[in-house]
Amino acid sequence: MYGSSAPQEISRQIGLEAETVALDQAISAGRIGPPEYAAQVHALWADLREEHVAAAFEGAPWLSGIEDVWAEIRGNGDYCAVISLSPSFFVERLTAWGAHAAYGSRFPALPFSEPVDLAGILSAAAKVQIADRLCEEFGVTWADCVAYGDSLSDKDLFETVPVSVAVNADRHLAGLATHSYVGRDLWDAYELVRRAL
Repeated sequence: MYGSSAPQEISRQIGLEAETVALDQAISAGRIGPPEYAAQVHALWADLREEHVAAAFEGAPWLSGIEDVWAEIRGNGDYCAVISLSPSFFVERLTAWGAHAAYGSRFPALPFSEPVDLAGILSAAAKVQIADRLCEEFGVTWADCVAYGDSLSDKDLFETVPVSVAVNADRHLAGLATHSYVGRDLWDAYELVRRAL
């Protein structure tokens, strides 16, 4: 996503984007962690409905070329997965675009009628654990993997996977990525890895 986040796009649908931008800034600065973030957006989203999430997903400023890149990866017999701290009810929609798997933080069913279970909220370390399970499931090793990311929550993954691409990344990934890309087309970021092979 370019210049936004799934929670921001979701909150925009119910008029609470500014509050979520402030939370995104707080987690990026390390003032709060994923559990506190999740608890606060859960409270903000008391009136959230499935139609808001669908509109947020459709209207989000996605990078272009996502489906093309994933089709190319699939066509080569390889696998693509998305692991995000964003809500699973948003992230899992990406399987329709060609991702083999999509994992996000687990929130209660919409509309919320119960509290968020913080045990289901992902962290940077959880991204590595999920990726490790996916490697086993897909029959690949870390040496076969390329990680794409943009923020602090990708730091652990970038330190684990041998090839990584920072895409419109913040300062937390500076110096960690094998490649760095700034722009709006995932195909161009993907080309950085293809040219290096």
